[in-house]
Amino acid sequence: MDNIKILVVDDDTSVRYTLQEICRLGGWQVVEAANGQDGLARLKEEKLDLVILDYHMPEMDGLEAVQQIRTWDSQVPILVLTVDERQSIADAFLAAGASDFALKPIKAPDLIARIRVHLNITKNNRQKNHEAYVVKGISSATLRLIQEFLENSPHPVTIEEITSGVNLAYQTVHRYLNYLVEEGRVVVECDYGRVGRPKNRYRLA
Repeated sequence: MDNIKILVVDDDTSVRYTLQEICRLGGWQVVEAANGQDGLARLKEEKLDLVILDYHMPEMDGLEAVQQIRTWDSQVPILVLTVDERQSIADAFLAAGASDFALKPIKAPDLIARIRVHLNITKNNRQKNHEAYVVKGISSATLRLIQEFLENSPHPVTIEEITSGVNLAYQTVHRYLNYLVEEGRVVVECDYGRVGRPKNRYRLA
């Protein structure tokens, strides 16, 4: 993955600096933008391999920026930075075309791992010439990643186990599992255990 360029979009200078340092630690070049409009302009000016953008920004917030980016590029991975863990927010972003989330404050190893996952997903997707999305908010490549994890699991697994195994955000995995359950491709089993609340475990149908 030589000469990978990552677009970092955030109105906070210190956050952009931190993200730039993390990306450089991962061996990637960084292009910066202070808001969604500038980020979209940079994306149109040069080939960029991944976008990291903040949710709350002036002029054009993260959600609108994702929508605008997707009208220009249907495959570039978009990681959204947010402190908001609500599933409703995640669903709105994923429906708009976001690939995944990174929760603030950002830990360098976690973000580097997340970036590598999405660069690999996109690379494999382009090599196999697959469609980027199955339905709105559901990427075929990410769907395959989760399904393959379930195929390789000897027993039903929790969302937390899947999240850790595939290096995707909890909210992203939750949405994809719901889609697979609705499609009848995944079954939910309730594990009551001995202590605490029962946990949902997932397996392929």
